Amino acid sequence: MTALTQGKGGPPSLLHGNRDQCLLHDKALSATFTRVCSDPPAIGWPGLAPPKTRYIPAAGQAALAQHILPGQPGHSTPRAHGQRPAMEADDGTEEPSLPLALTRFQVSEEFGFLLPDPLTELPEPYSPWMEVAHQLPQLIASHRLRSRVHQMPQLSARHLRGREELHLAHLVLSFITMGYVWQEGEEGTVQVLPRNLAVPYWEVSEALGLPPILSHADFVLANWRRKDPNGPLEIENLDPIITLPGGESLRGFVLVTLLVEKAAVPGITAIVRALHAILQHDEETLQRALEELAGAIEAMREALRRMHDHVDPAVFYAVIRIFLSGWKDNPAMPAGLVYEGVSEEPLAFSGGSAAQSTVLHAFDELLGIRHSQDTAAFLHRMRNYMPPPHRAFVEEIQRGPSLKQHVLSCRDRRLRGAFNRCVAALAEFRSYHITVVTKYVAVAAAKARAGRAEPGARAGPALGKAPSALEAKGTGGSHIFSFLKSIRDTTREGMISA
Repeated sequence: MTALTQGKGGPPSLLHGNRDQCLLHDKALSATFTRVCSDPPAIGWPGLAPPKTRYIPAAGQAALAQHILPGQPGHSTPRAHGQRPAMEADDGTEEPSLPLALTRFQVSEEFGFLLPDPLTELPEPYSPWMEVAHQLPQLIASHRLRSRVHQMPQLSARHLRGREELHLAHLVLSFITMGYVWQEGEEGTVQVLPRNLAVPYWEVSEALGLPPILSHADFVLANWRRKDPNGPLEIENLDPIITLPGGESLRGFVLVTLLVEKAAVPGITAIVRALHAILQHDEETLQRALEELAGAIEAMREALRRMHDHVDPAVFYAVIRIFLSGWKDNPAMPAGLVYEGVSEEPLAFSGGSAAQSTVLHAFDELLGIRHSQDTAAFLHRMRNYMPPPHRAFVEEIQRGPSLKQHVLSCRDRRLRGAFNRCVAALAEFRSYHITVVTKYVAVAAAKARAGRAEPGARAGPALGKAPSALEAKGTGGSHIFSFLKSIRDTTREGMISA
């Protein structure tokens, strides 16, 4: 039998159901993928316009020059341990090197996209930041954070050394910024982030290629420590490095999300094996890689179930959620935020969102999931909030050989079944995510509205009035349920029919 199929970005081609056609289909892909694999990951915030007026002091510019990170322009990317350059075959021709060496993208085989064992303290010159950060819940509850921020000295990023210190500085300044902006709730926001916070925050953000706002990379990937340094990566042995109001529910929200990321790690390593297997025409290895990917996605769903054990919906909605909100597509801050000393005009950035996690973007690209135009546009904008090497990892998968076309061309029933199990697991994960969001946002919002309608009733714990500006939106600014249902439905459409 002959199948008419559409290649990635190419015209329809006739692919027959035998191994020779499968090999023929992959030869051109191998050459293309080997070429693009040598390109270094990009840095910066693609799609985010720079401010019209920006002030970076000379000392800050010098500091930024010292912080060009591995895998980014201006720095030679080190090879992974044991990794060799492209080999020469016996006939003198060059054979393709292995694709997607994880270390090139600051991805760990043990921790995935999580920052491995993050630093928990900055050097002494930055103790004023750390002192404020460690007191955030108390300072916010007592309405004293803004006055404490105004008392902080003007510090530069020049004394920060290496990626770990930069990530911790970004985490600390992100949390302080969210607390400063949202201390008085959605009706008491500020229009200006003071210079002593805005300028160093901008310096650190530029050095990392991250926007100056709290993102998934800060809130989860870089925000964890082990209680027992030699103990397991389990919720009982973990704590966030920096917290916000919300108590045990805030802790649970950070750490359960972290465990979802950790559960994804076998799937991330399976991506590398799958793409290599396609180039090597190794169907057995490819099938095993797909089975591992499906198992990882199923484990992610099981990890997400623990949210119910560790996070109170009323606390999440009334207390925690506002501190994840940004100043783009948010009715509570329609004009954005002025970063004093950086920009004379307000800047708009989206808040933290699960859509900023690299994991599902990578799985979508491998499986060839194609979302609707509006949904895809939002997802691509969320990639601007990922660490640049992680974003480059997703883009490299996108440029690589098409797994779906390979499976179609090989006409292998077992391979097709393994592929469909991955797609089905991803759709189920997204369905379960909708269930969680319904409980923690929609139902919690309805209860908060009912509480506001009762005379003298408090709509939410700790901080009183629950926010209402984002009742129908996610903290990243999407129309939450239409968005989540859209990506779930288009994922289901990625199945290969029998």
